[in-house]
Amino acid sequence: MAPVIEIDGLKKSYPGFTLGEISMKLEEGFIMGLVGPNGAGKSTLIKLMLGLQKPEAGMIRLFGTDPAKNPEKIKERIGFVFPECNWIEDMKVSSMQKILKQVYSGWNSSVFNNFLKDFGLNGGMFINKMSTGMKAKLSIAAAMSHNAELIIMDEPTSALDPVVRNEVLDILQHYIAEENTSVLFSSHISGDIEQISDYITFINGGKLIFSESSDKIFDSYRLVKGSADLLDSDTESVFDGIIRKGSTFSAICSREDRFRQVFGRSDSGAGFISEKAGVDDIMLHIVKGEKNAQSCL
Repeated sequence: MAPVIEIDGLKKSYPGFTLGEISMKLEEGFIMGLVGPNGAGKSTLIKLMLGLQKPEAGMIRLFGTDPAKNPEKIKERIGFVFPECNWIEDMKVSSMQKILKQVYSGWNSSVFNNFLKDFGLNGGMFINKMSTGMKAKLSIAAAMSHNAELIIMDEPTSALDPVVRNEVLDILQHYIAEENTSVLFSSHISGDIEQISDYITFINGGKLIFSESSDKIFDSYRLVKGSADLLDSDTESVFDGIIRKGSTFSAICSREDRFRQVFGRSDSGAGFISEKAGVDDIMLHIVKGEKNAQSCL
């Protein structure tokens, strides 16, 4: 069976910015988190996947097919959630559902109404009277109510408070498990990415840093903190990014074998400590830190 998403050598250029070359793959039934700072190229990548922009080079396949060759058929199989609300504002939710029934042949009113109930919404609500968070939940409900095989979410939880966000993520994970649907989930909220992602793709400055399983990433990357006196040409060569703060430093390392050669077998020693790194740690040090090594993931 072909991967749900397959991208190889993708490139797109604009004045002052180039995305590429990007290669990644997502199999059926898994969730991929897409991370990177503002302007990294995440939204551009999503637009290219949806056929909203054309690549200069490289290959995109959704369900084994070039989305540009049969866009309507491909989009029927995808659910979308974008940061902005694209619904007709002066319309009731029930009227919106009538339109979606005509757009999607696989529309399931029962599933949609259950999502509305879970999210504290109802068909009698006017969209222009909803809060930003309610509109976000409405978009998520619509994306998951037409038997989509792939759901693409661009910052779907950014407008939600932590309690509601956690509830939405739980519902999303349950839905994915039940329906064997795949998800591409772009977010600035690292906790959300860490909570639900089977794979993580990290883009910085239009370049692919890594696209790997979450387990491999969190097993590989370590956060090291210590005295700046420890830094020299040998120790600095171990790290993917270093941030100096006066007499101390923090750094990210993805090469544990090399780290152990230089620092020894212990996670702590004379002047340093080492611990597993989270998504924020990795992004901060690679984006903002001094670059002294290439990631080996």
